[in-house]
Amino acid sequence: MQERARATRRMLLESAAHLFVERGYAGTSVNDISDHSGKTSGAIYFHYYSKEKLALAVVREQFATWPQLAALYATPGIPPLEKLVVLSFGVARSLSEDVVARAGARLWAERHGIEAALPTPFNTWASAATRLLTQARMRGELAAGVEPSAAAVTLVCAFFGLCVLTDDLPGGRGWREQLDQWWLLILKSLQADPDPAALLARARARVSL
Repeated sequence: MQERARATRRMLLESAAHLFVERGYAGTSVNDISDHSGKTSGAIYFHYYSKEKLALAVVREQFATWPQLAALYATPGIPPLEKLVVLSFGVARSLSEDVVARAGARLWAERHGIEAALPTPFNTWASAATRLLTQARMRGELAAGVEPSAAAVTLVCAFFGLCVLTDDLPGGRGWREQLDQWWLLILKSLQADPDPAALLARARARVSL
């Protein structure tokens, strides 16, 4: 694809993402995206064929960065529960600060009103979390009675809900503080020898927040 066409596709994608975040899928029209991007509706149809295809592209773009974030759990020398927390910071930052990621999350929540099969983040997220929890169990760091695959699904769903609802939660806390409080609660149940504050501090030291 030529550079000019690639730049146009990116502009249309980001313009659509802004509008999907602000207005939702149903509240955004192709004409709205045209006005926001400064490109014609013909350009939108040429590059994406329909609003549904554009929404699908936004969701796929959100998940395109996931393998880079998930690669953190393969880094040697970091305890698995600590990796899990570090990974959550990266995903939460993306869902809070990246407009395409925010749009992808909103579109997924509105998926039943979109005539396109949107990919889900949960299988990939749950697989990564299951692997880390299994490693923690093998190292004797996981609390007795915690089953990795079941716990992973619960963690991923709760984490996703926290991220997408942060702006609406009472108390006026930002996503960093909300996530800190969430992990302090969750780690008490996950760690064999609970010391959530120390683990959280080590994880935070590994990332720039």
